[in-house]
Amino acid sequence: MRTLRNLPAALVALLTLAAATACGDGGGTPGTAPGHGTSGTWFVQSLTTGGKTLKAPPVARVTFPQAEPDQASGNYGCNGFTAEVTHAGATTITVKPGSTTAMACENTEFETAFAKLFTGRLAVDRQANGLTLKTADGSTIAMSAEPPTPDAPLTTTAWTVTSLVSGQSASSVPAEAAGRAVFTLSADLAASGSLGCNRFSAKATGDGAQLTFGPLTTTRMACEGPVGELERKLTELFAESPLTWSVEGGTLTLTAPDGTGLTATAGSAAE
Repeated sequence: MRTLRNLPAALVALLTLAAATACGDGGGTPGTAPGHGTSGTWFVQSLTTGGKTLKAPPVARVTFPQAEPDQASGNYGCNGFTAEVTHAGATTITVKPGSTTAMACENTEFETAFAKLFTGRLAVDRQANGLTLKTADGSTIAMSAEPPTPDAPLTTTAWTVTSLVSGQSASSVPAEAAGRAVFTLSADLAASGSLGCNRFSAKATGDGAQLTFGPLTTTRMACEGPVGELERKLTELFAESPLTWSVEGGTLTLTAPDGTGLTATAGSAAE
Protein backbone atom coordinates (compact mmCIF):
# COMPACT_ATOMS: atom_id res chain seq x y z
CA MET A 1 0.00 0.00 0.00
CA ARG A 2 1.39 3.37 -1.02
CA THR A 3 1.71 6.07 1.66
CA LEU A 4 1.60 9.86 1.23
CA ARG A 5 5.39 9.83 1.43
CA ASN A 6 5.53 7.74 -1.74
CA LEU A 7 3.06 9.85 -3.75
CA PRO A 8 3.99 12.76 -6.05
CA ALA A 9 4.05 16.15 -4.31
CA ALA A 10 1.23 17.61 -6.46
CA LEU A 11 -1.07 14.71 -5.60
CA VAL A 12 -0.27 15.00 -1.89
CA ALA A 13 -1.23 18.69 -1.97
CA LEU A 14 -4.49 17.91 -3.74
CA LEU A 15 -5.45 15.19 -1.24
CA THR A 16 -4.56 17.44 1.70
CA LEU A 17 -6.76 20.25 0.37
CA ALA A 18 -9.68 17.87 -0.21
CA ALA A 19 -9.39 16.49 3.33
CA ALA A 20 -9.33 19.97 4.84
CA THR A 21 -12.40 20.99 2.88
CA ALA A 22 -14.34 17.88 3.87
CA CYS A 23 -13.54 18.31 7.56
CA GLY A 24 -14.18 22.03 7.65
CA ASP A 25 -17.83 22.26 6.58
CA GLY A 26 -19.05 21.15 10.00
CA GLY A 27 -22.00 19.33 8.44
CA GLY A 28 -23.67 22.65 7.63
CA THR A 29 -26.63 22.96 5.32
CA PRO A 30 -25.94 23.45 1.60
CA GLY A 31 -25.13 27.03 0.70
CA THR A 32 -23.89 28.04 4.15
CA ALA A 33 -20.37 29.12 4.93
CA PRO A 34 -18.04 26.59 6.59
CA GLY A 35 -17.84 26.94 10.36
CA HIS A 36 -20.67 29.35 11.11
CA GLY A 37 -23.66 28.55 8.86
CA THR A 38 -25.10 32.08 8.78
CA SER A 39 -24.43 32.91 5.14
CA GLY A 40 -27.29 33.98 2.92
CA THR A 41 -30.10 36.47 3.35
CA TRP A 42 -32.03 36.60 6.61
CA PHE A 43 -35.29 38.50 6.88
CA VAL A 44 -35.78 40.34 10.16
CA GLN A 45 -39.02 39.42 11.91
CA SER A 46 -38.80 41.53 15.05
CA LEU A 47 -36.58 43.27 17.57
CA THR A 48 -36.99 42.87 21.31
CA THR A 49 -35.30 45.50 23.46
CA GLY A 50 -36.08 47.36 26.66
CA GLY A 51 -39.08 45.11 27.30
CA LYS A 52 -40.65 46.09 23.98
CA THR A 53 -41.05 44.12 20.75
CA LEU A 54 -40.90 45.98 17.44
CA LYS A 55 -42.29 44.31 14.32
CA ALA A 56 -39.95 44.58 11.36
CA PRO A 57 -40.84 46.28 8.08
CA PRO A 58 -40.92 43.77 5.18
CA VAL A 59 -37.63 45.08 3.71
CA ALA A 60 -35.56 44.70 6.91
CA ARG A 61 -32.90 42.08 6.28
CA VAL A 62 -29.23 41.10 6.57
CA THR A 63 -27.14 39.26 3.99
CA PHE A 64 -24.04 37.45 5.26
CA PRO A 65 -21.55 36.44 2.54
CA GLN A 66 -20.41 32.86 2.17
CA ALA A 67 -16.72 33.63 1.74
CA GLU A 68 -14.25 35.75 3.68
CA PRO A 69 -13.91 38.63 4.17
CA ASP A 70 -17.36 38.91 5.75
CA GLN A 71 -18.74 42.18 4.41
CA ALA A 72 -22.43 41.98 5.33
CA SER A 73 -25.09 44.17 3.78
CA GLY A 74 -28.75 44.75 4.44
CA ASN A 75 -31.58 47.14 5.12
CA TYR A 76 -32.56 48.67 8.46
CA GLY A 77 -36.18 48.89 7.28
CA CYS A 78 -35.70 51.86 4.97
CA ASN A 79 -32.01 52.68 4.67
CA GLY A 80 -29.44 50.24 3.34
CA PHE A 81 -26.22 49.48 5.22
CA THR A 82 -22.96 47.55 5.15
CA ALA A 83 -21.05 46.06 8.06
CA GLU A 84 -17.87 44.09 8.72
CA VAL A 85 -18.67 40.81 10.45
CA THR A 86 -16.14 38.61 12.23
CA HIS A 87 -17.13 35.09 13.28
CA ALA A 88 -15.87 33.35 16.40
CA GLY A 89 -16.98 29.79 15.71
CA ALA A 90 -20.69 29.13 15.28
CA THR A 91 -21.98 30.95 18.35
CA THR A 92 -20.60 34.48 18.27
CA ILE A 93 -20.13 37.30 15.77
CA THR A 94 -18.71 40.78 16.09
CA VAL A 95 -20.27 43.48 13.93
CA LYS A 96 -18.55 46.71 12.95
CA PRO A 97 -21.03 49.03 11.16
CA GLY A 98 -19.89 50.46 7.84
CA SER A 99 -21.73 52.75 5.45
CA THR A 100 -25.45 53.55 5.35
CA THR A 101 -27.78 55.50 3.14
CA ALA A 102 -29.44 58.62 4.54
CA MET A 103 -33.03 58.66 3.31
CA ALA A 104 -35.77 60.26 5.39
CA CYS A 105 -37.88 57.38 6.73
CA GLU A 106 -41.20 57.06 8.52
CA ASN A 107 -40.37 54.16 10.85
CA THR A 108 -37.40 55.77 12.58
CA GLU A 109 -38.03 53.88 15.85
CA PHE A 110 -37.34 50.51 14.23
CA GLU A 111 -34.42 51.81 12.17
CA THR A 112 -32.75 53.38 15.19
CA ALA A 113 -33.24 50.26 17.33
CA PHE A 114 -31.97 47.90 14.61
CA ALA A 115 -28.84 49.98 14.00
CA LYS A 116 -28.18 50.11 17.75
CA LEU A 117 -28.56 46.35 18.24
CA PHE A 118 -26.69 45.19 15.12
CA THR A 119 -23.26 46.22 16.35
CA GLY A 120 -20.57 44.84 18.63
CA ARG A 121 -20.43 41.30 20.01
CA LEU A 122 -23.59 39.24 19.39
CA ALA A 123 -24.46 35.70 20.42
CA VAL A 124 -25.80 33.54 17.58
CA ASP A 125 -28.64 31.05 18.01
CA ARG A 126 -29.21 29.10 14.78
CA GLN A 127 -32.57 27.34 14.41
CA ALA A 128 -33.87 25.08 11.64
CA ASN A 129 -35.26 27.97 9.62
CA GLY A 130 -34.29 30.95 11.72
CA LEU A 131 -31.49 32.90 13.29
CA THR A 132 -31.54 34.94 16.50
CA LEU A 133 -28.83 37.44 17.44
CA LYS A 134 -28.59 38.44 21.10
CA THR A 135 -26.79 41.41 22.64
CA ALA A 136 -25.05 41.40 26.03
CA ASP A 137 -28.10 43.02 27.68
CA GLY A 138 -30.48 40.35 26.33
CA SER A 139 -31.96 42.32 23.44
CA THR A 140 -32.64 40.16 20.36
CA ILE A 141 -32.90 40.36 16.60
CA ALA A 142 -35.15 37.54 15.37
CA MET A 143 -34.69 36.58 11.72
CA SER A 144 -36.05 33.98 9.33
CA ALA A 145 -34.76 32.41 6.13
CA GLU A 146 -38.22 32.97 4.63
CA PRO A 147 -39.42 36.43 3.61
CA PRO A 148 -42.23 37.78 5.79
CA THR A 149 -45.82 37.19 4.75
CA PRO A 150 -47.32 40.47 3.54
CA ASP A 151 -50.18 41.76 5.67
CA ALA A 152 -53.52 40.91 4.08
CA PRO A 153 -55.71 43.94 3.36
CA LEU A 154 -58.48 44.58 5.86
CA THR A 155 -60.99 45.10 3.08
CA THR A 156 -61.82 42.75 0.17
CA THR A 157 -60.46 39.78 2.16
CA ALA A 158 -62.64 36.86 3.24
CA TRP A 159 -61.96 36.51 7.00
CA THR A 160 -62.73 33.16 8.65
CA VAL A 161 -63.17 33.36 12.43
CA THR A 162 -60.80 30.90 14.11
CA SER A 163 -60.89 31.87 17.79
CA LEU A 164 -62.64 34.03 20.36
CA VAL A 165 -60.66 36.19 22.76
CA SER A 166 -61.50 37.12 26.33
CA GLY A 167 -58.90 39.30 28.00
CA GLN A 168 -55.55 37.49 27.86
CA SER A 169 -57.01 34.10 26.88
CA ALA A 170 -58.19 32.80 23.52
CA SER A 171 -60.25 29.73 22.70
CA SER A 172 -60.54 28.07 19.31
CA VAL A 173 -63.88 27.94 17.58
CA PRO A 174 -65.59 24.59 18.42
CA ALA A 175 -64.99 21.90 15.82
CA GLU A 176 -68.70 21.82 14.94
CA ALA A 177 -68.57 25.51 14.04
CA ALA A 178 -65.12 25.64 12.43
CA GLY A 179 -65.11 27.49 9.10
CA ARG A 180 -68.75 28.54 9.47
CA ALA A 181 -68.27 32.19 10.51
CA VAL A 182 -66.86 34.13 7.55
CA PHE A 183 -67.15 37.84 6.79
CA THR A 184 -65.83 40.44 4.36
CA LEU A 185 -65.52 44.20 4.47
CA SER A 186 -65.87 45.96 1.13
CA ALA A 187 -63.80 48.99 0.19
CA ASP A 188 -66.53 51.26 1.61
CA LEU A 189 -66.67 49.16 4.82
CA ALA A 190 -69.93 47.38 4.09
CA ALA A 191 -69.74 44.14 6.08
CA SER A 192 -71.38 40.90 5.03
CA GLY A 193 -71.03 37.20 5.65
CA SER A 194 -72.10 34.49 8.06
CA LEU A 195 -72.19 34.51 11.86
CA GLY A 196 -71.89 30.73 11.86
CA CYS A 197 -75.51 29.98 11.07
CA ASN A 198 -77.34 33.09 9.85
CA ARG A 199 -76.07 35.42 7.18
CA PHE A 200 -75.67 39.08 8.07
CA SER A 201 -74.90 42.49 6.66
CA ALA A 202 -73.99 45.77 8.33
CA LYS A 203 -72.44 49.11 7.57
CA ALA A 204 -69.21 49.94 9.39
CA THR A 205 -67.29 53.16 9.78
CA GLY A 206 -63.56 53.42 10.30
CA ASP A 207 -61.31 55.79 12.21
CA GLY A 208 -57.67 54.79 12.02
CA ALA A 209 -57.28 51.44 13.80
CA GLN A 210 -60.91 51.40 14.95
CA LEU A 211 -64.10 50.04 13.39
CA THR A 212 -67.66 50.76 14.48
CA PHE A 213 -70.36 48.42 13.18
CA GLY A 214 -73.91 49.59 12.69
CA PRO A 215 -76.94 47.37 13.46
CA LEU A 216 -76.71 43.89 11.97
CA THR A 217 -79.36 42.73 9.50
CA THR A 218 -79.58 38.93 9.63
CA THR A 219 -81.56 35.99 8.38
CA ARG A 220 -83.69 34.30 11.04
CA MET A 221 -82.84 30.61 11.16
CA ALA A 222 -82.90 28.96 14.57
CA CYS A 223 -79.35 28.10 15.61
CA GLU A 224 -78.48 25.79 18.50
CA GLY A 225 -75.43 24.11 19.97
CA PRO A 226 -71.86 25.34 19.31
CA VAL A 227 -72.90 27.09 16.10
CA GLY A 228 -75.61 29.03 17.90
CA GLU A 229 -73.26 29.94 20.77
CA LEU A 230 -70.64 31.21 18.31
CA GLU A 231 -73.26 33.29 16.55
CA ARG A 232 -74.45 34.81 19.83
CA LYS A 233 -70.93 35.81 20.85
CA LEU A 234 -70.14 37.32 17.47
CA THR A 235 -73.39 39.29 17.47
CA GLU A 236 -72.52 40.68 20.90
CA LEU A 237 -68.98 41.51 19.78
CA PHE A 238 -70.03 43.43 16.68
CA ALA A 239 -72.42 45.45 18.87
CA GLU A 240 -69.49 46.59 21.03
CA SER A 241 -68.01 49.80 19.66
CA PRO A 242 -65.49 50.75 18.65
CA LEU A 243 -63.54 47.61 17.83
CA THR A 244 -59.77 47.96 17.51
CA TRP A 245 -58.41 46.05 14.54
CA SER A 246 -54.94 44.89 13.53
CA VAL A 247 -53.66 42.66 10.74
CA GLU A 248 -50.42 40.72 10.99
CA GLY A 249 -49.64 38.57 8.00
CA GLY A 250 -52.83 36.64 7.32
CA THR A 251 -54.39 37.13 10.76
CA LEU A 252 -56.97 39.75 11.72
CA THR A 253 -57.65 40.63 15.35
CA LEU A 254 -60.73 42.58 16.45
CA THR A 255 -60.84 43.70 20.09
CA ALA A 256 -63.68 45.38 21.97
CA PRO A 257 -63.18 47.91 24.79
CA ASP A 258 -64.00 45.21 27.37
CA GLY A 259 -61.20 42.94 26.11
CA THR A 260 -63.35 40.47 24.22
CA GLY A 261 -62.59 39.89 20.58
CA LEU A 262 -61.84 37.49 17.77
CA THR A 263 -59.06 36.36 15.49
CA ALA A 264 -59.67 35.42 11.88
CA THR A 265 -57.52 34.10 9.06
CA ALA A 266 -57.40 35.46 5.52
CA GLY A 267 -58.88 33.51 2.67
CA SER A 268 -59.20 34.40 -0.99
CA ALA A 269 -59.89 37.98 -1.94
CA ALA A 270 -63.56 38.64 -2.32
CA GLU A 271 -64.86 39.16 -5.83
